[in-house]
Amino acid sequence: MYHYIFFDLDGTLTDSKEGILNSLRYAFDKLGEPVPPESTLIKFIGPPLQDSFAGFCGFSAERAAEAIAAFRERYEPIGKFENMAAPGMADLCAQLKARGYVLALASSKPESLCVPICERFGFTPSLAVVTGSPPVGDWTKADVIRETMRRLGLTEEQKPEILMVGDRKFDVLGARECGIDCAGVEFFGYAAPGELAESGAVAVVRTPEELERFILTH
Repeated sequence: MYHYIFFDLDGTLTDSKEGILNSLRYAFDKLGEPVPPESTLIKFIGPPLQDSFAGFCGFSAERAAEAIAAFRERYEPIGKFENMAAPGMADLCAQLKARGYVLALASSKPESLCVPICERFGFTPSLAVVTGSPPVGDWTKADVIRETMRRLGLTEEQKPEILMVGDRKFDVLGARECGIDCAGVEFFGYAAPGELAESGAVAVVRTPEELERFILTH
């Protein structure tokens, strides 16, 4: 039975589309680069920015770093709050905590941004730890999950009790690398059709109610 539930942030606990897309457009404009179509920009929601600028735009590591710096110029003061809680998720987190589950955030977003976002949208009281990426470095999703386990004092033997919840294949693959299960959510449609199941998600749900039923019965 699952007892520890790790949540992704963007696309899972919150719909961060507006702030991310606005800040991406700002970054491309500042760098004098053509702004990709929205269909491409949406793909940036979820993966680490370094990977997205390289994979979707062909940027070198150095150019990607410049783009990330420009993105954060707008995102950190403004874009992080151009955001909204995923409907029903704050209530679900509170209910799960009340039932005795231990909840944590495990996000690739810099931790310095995760903390105020979780506070702003009412998730902090339900979370035992809020884990994000460090300000510098190239952490993978697996790195974030391992750090979340470390902060909670979880051992290898407790991995069957942990469930990752996320909206992209990066969440599923990172969980698999760490030896834990991942349930995929399709709240906002940011993943490609079939992406979560094909990556090995143990369940794919469309609503918080479906997610709650899965957690309570596994």
